[in-house]
Parts: sequence; C-alpha cells; structure tokens
Amino acid sequence: MNKKLEKELKEKLEQQKISLETELGKFAKKDKELKGDWDTSFPKANEASGSQAIEDAADQVEKYVNLLPVEHNMELRLRNIDGALNKIKKGKYGKCEKCGKSISEERLKIYPEAVFCAKCK
Repeated sequence: MNKKLEKELKEKLEQQKISLETELGKFAKKDKELKGDWDTSFPKANEASGSQAIEDAADQVEKYVNLLPVEHNMELRLRNIDGALNKIKKGKYGKCEKCGKSISEERLKIYPEAVFCAKCK
C-alpha cells in the first residue's frame, strides 16, 4: 500500500473515531475502569406523579433499553478503528488477520477498519 493512501485512511479513521465518540457522548459516558467501554446513562426521572409518573418511567426504561445495542455497536466500531490505527503505527495495516494476505485497497477505502480480506470475511 502506498504511503499517500495509508495517510488518507489514517485521517479517515481518526475522523470516524472523533465522530463516534461525539455521538456516544450524547447518551453515554466513558467507563473510567474499563478501557474502550462506555456506559449508557439512564434518563433522569421527571417530577410527575401518579399514572403520569409510571408512564414516564416506562418511557425512560424503553429509551435506555433501545440505546444499549447502539452503544455496543459503536463500541465495537471504536475498537476496530483503534485496532486499525495501532496497526498503522506498527506498519501492519492492511493485512488480513485470517490468511495474512493484503486487504484490497478498494475494501479499505470503503471500510478502513477492516480486519479480514473479502475472501475471509
């Protein structure tokens, strides 16, 4: 892989990382104890009472439960991006983790955090 393309993909990965962290920050916080883990914040309770309070609580639980898989997917993407950035630093970027062959430039342009070539994916 040529250095110009590698630099472009590195910049793209860094931009994606910033974007994902920004989006995650809207509903989750970085876990201080577990590297790479984020914790979805549970919505704050409203000051309603009676049946309105129960309905509001149910809405908050639903919102929280719906955000958990979003958090998980974003965490996985961040891990893959961090892995790709580390591979760039070590000079091992663009190699399939299964067969060891080069991942096509076309694939990396579309999915720069790819860990497998098209054949092994």
